[in-house]
Amino acid sequence: MATVIGVVVLVVGLLVSIALHEVGHMLPAKKFGVRVSEYFVGFGPTLWSRRGKETEYGLKAIPLGGYVKLVGMIPPADRVKPVRGTGWASRLIADAREAAVEEIHEGEDSRAFYHLTWWRKVIVMAGGPLVNLALAILMFTATLTFIGAPTSTLTVSAVVPCVPAAGATECTATDPESPAAAAGLQAGDTITTVDGVEVADWDQATSIIAESAGQTIPVEVDRAGTPVTLSVTPEPRERVVYDDLGQPVTGDDDEPVTETVGYMGMYSDVQVQQQPLTAGTVLAWNYLGQTLDVIIHLPEHIYHTARAALGLEERDASSVIGVVGVGQVAGEIASADVEGYGLTQRIGDMLMLLGGLNLALFAFNMIPLVPLDGGHIASALWQAIKNGWARVRGLSMPAPVDVARMMPLAYGMFGVLLVMGVILIYADIVAPVTVT
Repeated sequence: MATVIGVVVLVVGLLVSIALHEVGHMLPAKKFGVRVSEYFVGFGPTLWSRRGKETEYGLKAIPLGGYVKLVGMIPPADRVKPVRGTGWASRLIADAREAAVEEIHEGEDSRAFYHLTWWRKVIVMAGGPLVNLALAILMFTATLTFIGAPTSTLTVSAVVPCVPAAGATECTATDPESPAAAAGLQAGDTITTVDGVEVADWDQATSIIAESAGQTIPVEVDRAGTPVTLSVTPEPRERVVYDDLGQPVTGDDDEPVTETVGYMGMYSDVQVQQQPLTAGTVLAWNYLGQTLDVIIHLPEHIYHTARAALGLEERDASSVIGVVGVGQVAGEIASADVEGYGLTQRIGDMLMLLGGLNLALFAFNMIPLVPLDGGHIASALWQAIKNGWARVRGLSMPAPVDVARMMPLAYGMFGVLLVMGVILIYADIVAPVTVT
């Protein structure tokens, strides 16, 4: 039952995000005088609709998106250069143009989208993705600032008794004693200084330790209110180097690059702590970089996901997932039976999941290819370049960018997105990614 509730909460949250995305397009379009004939959340058969003054609002059966119909996005044939040819692409362009022209009511040509100045087009088309970006920041901020995030404190929760062999997690009788155990560090000790430096957090403490491999350094701890100074010699160990996006750095031979660091052998006491008000924005910025990296390498990710779905390789835990996979993650969050993982933490994790989805919607929609919003933004910016070039040369304003010529590309992109969606759905069913 908890899994079902989690999926329902996710679907409702996603629908609200999609609805607000479309509002981000609709409001500025109406503000600039464009007639918006339809506003729908979902695709497929209409479940419910209501007609306003000039816009039909409604909900459709398939909750995988939404749309607003902006009248006159494609300019009529007499406003652009003629399209030569009689092939399927030319027919597709002509059909799209005819359908767009038919939407314009008599006497309302001035309200067609193609009449907007380039900067107004950018505002209208960027409005949707920017709403998703704002929602992501708000959700991250609400979670980190008001609920809190698991944070490694300077208090030691446990001491590892040995230096385990490379790749091992359990101690054996032949493993040497860990530097923490040898120095007499105890669970409950709170680290205050490392090598004479007063440390503010766990990351700072472990960074100094990592840079002190093979060197004997003083570590001062607070033990039940009493300061105790320990003498520690971090054990040199090899570890993989990661970049700012959390990906392993590889050398010319495509093998992971390693570095020597100091190992002490201790665990931090992790506690949920409220973060500064700016933490949500910082996290959104960091996640955005990772999301863009995934988009850049999306064909590679889809290839490996397809191979995993066919049983040709193991599916990586960091693999991209589709709508089914996101639902599975939501179900795991809702049904997780972990001590101390209560309703507040579940709400926080669900908000983080929805925030991540909104961030992905922002980044993906900004790709400069039709039918995505970024493709229409790119065409508006191209119009600005054309206008500027004509102004410099003292020429009359050029014709509007003919979006109809992009229709073959738009249909091709739609086909690619459909194939990727099918692959991800199948992979999420036969080779799911789990978070627990």
